[in-house]
Amino acid sequence: MYDNPNFNESNEKILCERNGKNADMLMDIKVKILKAGEEISFCESENETAILLMAGDVDFMFDGKTENAKRRSPFEDTATAIHFAKGNTVSVKANAESRIVIEQTDNNNEFGVHYYKGEDMTVQHFGADQWDGTADRQVLTVFDYENAPYSNLVLGEVFHKPGCWTSYPPHFHPQPEVYYYEFEKPQGFGVGFNGDDCYKVGDGGCLCITPMHTHQQAAAPGYKMCYVWMIRHLDGDPWIKTRIDAPEHKWLLDEK
Repeated sequence: MYDNPNFNESNEKILCERNGKNADMLMDIKVKILKAGEEISFCESENETAILLMAGDVDFMFDGKTENAKRRSPFEDTATAIHFAKGNTVSVKANAESRIVIEQTDNNNEFGVHYYKGEDMTVQHFGADQWDGTADRQVLTVFDYENAPYSNLVLGEVFHKPGCWTSYPPHFHPQPEVYYYEFEKPQGFGVGFNGDDCYKVGDGGCLCITPMHTHQQAAAPGYKMCYVWMIRHLDGDPWIKTRIDAPEHKWLLDEK
């Protein structure tokens, strides 16, 4: 399912709610705009929380310290994120208008607060020497099962060249996944697949990917695309870079 929600009166876009909209994604996900001087605080009783800075200038306050993060856009600066277990108090104060993505789900594990700067994240380059470079992309992983096995979540970004494809070859996995899209230009667009259904995707929209459905993406020529990818581990079946390639397209992996 694809959705491009508007911001509500609280300057929030609700992408998923475990007890409401897109509940089968098993996550609470929203995009929030903080006005200059605005501050929000979190102390969840059952949820773990990840906050990713998309753009702006914010102070993250936790464990008696303050960390400042600035980002002009996903296309210009590296990401900053914070991830914390239930029962921890974290505040975010905007020094200028800022945009953040908030990802949450239930988790009883106690793992404190983890603050991620650019050097703390993994960036992988795929596809440059395959298929004439038409699937050339960079994949940033903030955290996944490898570096955060205590979490029920995965968080990252994909940087998508104009006219190219990502999440390619077509593949699927049992865990639900959500993509949140931003384009370098607001009129930018692309195509997102959920199985045999394809959707025109735009700036600020999201795609909810049904488990065991293929989910490849394409961006229109001339438009750089970034999407935040968020996965909910299943109980007893975490996403460990789980990738089941569509059988009819596996031959592509042998082609250079």
